[in-house]
Amino acid sequence: MLRDIRKQYLFASLDENNVLPDPFDQFQVWLQDAIESEQLEPTAMILSTVDEHLQPHSRVVLLKEFSHSGFVFYTNYEGHKAQQIAQNNRVSIVFFWPTLERQVRVEGTVEKISEVLSTSYFKSRPLDSQLGAWASPQSQLIRSSDFLEQQFKYYQQKFGDEVPKPPHWGGYTVKPMTIEFWQGRANRLHDRLLFSKESDKWKISRLAP
Repeated sequence: MLRDIRKQYLFASLDENNVLPDPFDQFQVWLQDAIESEQLEPTAMILSTVDEHLQPHSRVVLLKEFSHSGFVFYTNYEGHKAQQIAQNNRVSIVFFWPTLERQVRVEGTVEKISEVLSTSYFKSRPLDSQLGAWASPQSQLIRSSDFLEQQFKYYQQKFGDEVPKPPHWGGYTVKPMTIEFWQGRANRLHDRLLFSKESDKWKISRLAP
């Protein structure tokens, strides 16, 4: 029965004495832990947006860069998520690393990064991924998967090994206002430390689980 699936979280603890004062530095530590622990997708994050009807939409995207400026991901600028971002730039992202019993929740605003940075990243992608960005009309109705294969072959023949970045493709950065670090604990008494940005400084608060 689903109601009988239970797990005690015993891996670690998190308190105000062992957390770094800067949330980005703390995130770097946890992300590196996730990479070294061989999580299946350590950079996977759930991105949630809201449409014009205030209907939330969530999907998994991959973190490709992060700094004190924010968390960067790349996508098609004509897809559903981009349309929703254009209407409402408030978003949230969630990282979950189950083997470490950790979660990071980020809430803030999102904006496009520069064309220069998007182009630089695009050129670093494998050739097939570059062609895939041209082949897929993201979020649009298509008649079958064969359509995508045909599109891929078309652009493969058109561009060869020199694929330009599509004008409708690029990056976004999520600029956080809050970052919460969650560490699973026994008996569901989880640790939750919330970093809130106030006048360019970060305040740390503890939340009940």
